[in-house]
Amino acid sequence: MAQAGIDVHVARGGDGTIRVAAGPVVNRAEDGSDAVAVGSGFTGAVLDVAGAVLVWPVLGEPGLPVAEVHDAGRAQQWLWAVYGERTAAAVHACAAGEPTGVRVTAGMTPLAGGAARLGFGHWASRWWPASYEDGIPALEPDVLGLELAALTHRCQQLFDDFGDQPDDCVAELIEEHQAALDPLIQWWRAAPQPADTARHLESVLRLIDDAADSAGLDGAALRRLRSSLDQRRPAGAPVGPGALFARRDGYALAAGEPLLAGGRVIARGSGTNDWRRYPPGFVDASEHAVSWTARALGARRRIEVEVVAHVAAPAGGAPLVAEVRVNGGQSDRVFLARRDDMWTGRADLDLHLSAGAMPPHFEVGVLLPGFDPGPGPEGREDRDAIRALVRRRLATAVQPLAYDASPHDASSGLFLAEIAAAATSEDY
Repeated sequence: MAQAGIDVHVARGGDGTIRVAAGPVVNRAEDGSDAVAVGSGFTGAVLDVAGAVLVWPVLGEPGLPVAEVHDAGRAQQWLWAVYGERTAAAVHACAAGEPTGVRVTAGMTPLAGGAARLGFGHWASRWWPASYEDGIPALEPDVLGLELAALTHRCQQLFDDFGDQPDDCVAELIEEHQAALDPLIQWWRAAPQPADTARHLESVLRLIDDAADSAGLDGAALRRLRSSLDQRRPAGAPVGPGALFARRDGYALAAGEPLLAGGRVIARGSGTNDWRRYPPGFVDASEHAVSWTARALGARRRIEVEVVAHVAAPAGGAPLVAEVRVNGGQSDRVFLARRDDMWTGRADLDLHLSAGAMPPHFEVGVLLPGFDPGPGPEGREDRDAIRALVRRRLATAVQPLAYDASPHDASSGLFLAEIAAAATSEDY
């Protein structure tokens, strides 16, 4: 049953989308164009559910999500369980054409808490700011993927069978990430370990087993999981996540051409590292990951760019580029190639500088063509706040909270991938 006390506003926009939002009313344009203002880019956790999109602010107190409902009929299966019956009735009335701008009372529910945690997990899979430069360890993708599968199964009421919800992918997540099953079982069976961690592991493993059974999945790893869960949990050999999920050693050598010294240095500096402009796992998230040097070689002018690679960065085939703008003019692109732990590239520039002109001003960023949405609204302060958030979470790994201690709070318990990352952080 929902806990009363949260004021929720239900309103229909000019495009027919119904917004459900707790807190102050946000005035909507006639076309509903403010729908993305609540959380976009790396500051919002987004979950695609039946008939709607749910959004939580990653920075700030967790609570009820903002829902952008595009199919009120499909959304009715979960609206009452997330916001309460009054909110569900208000959305139904709004969809039927009754006056909008209704205020109702709602409260946090177990499903709302599970959805918030699932949304945060998807955010972490996309935006976690792993960085050697900043000392923030990467999350093990297979461990995070399996816990997302468990949470999705736990929150199955949010989804339906229409197949248009990319976040409802339990079977795919289990099949893609089952390489982590045996290490998770070994971690669960290990002794000694905190009781909360053992309960957390068992909860995730049992949810995965149930989800795999419901989806008709089979395989050696899943059979070993079922066998382990059918037994009483015997104490295994002492082992921690640091040993089970060791970091990859080094980087594979790729075809990147090493930069050459020489020539007169015109300017050098750090570029902009906008996380929105490339996929996860390509570039170290540090603010100083992008560096450049401009040189004069006789009559030629050359820009050389170096970018610190993410630990999981692809060794080849990815056309990552640096975007270079000089004195606010038209941008040029420098193609980058991976070599060891760096992306590197260089290109000649036509600066058209007159005698006595001021030194040129360079702007350098990195992006993936075809993926890049353009520079985003989030800036350095937002990125610093995200780094502070994940550092606070990792700092609690030495005393992890119970998995079900507060089901209404996405930050109340760490993900298994965070606990494992904290245990291996000495490599960063």
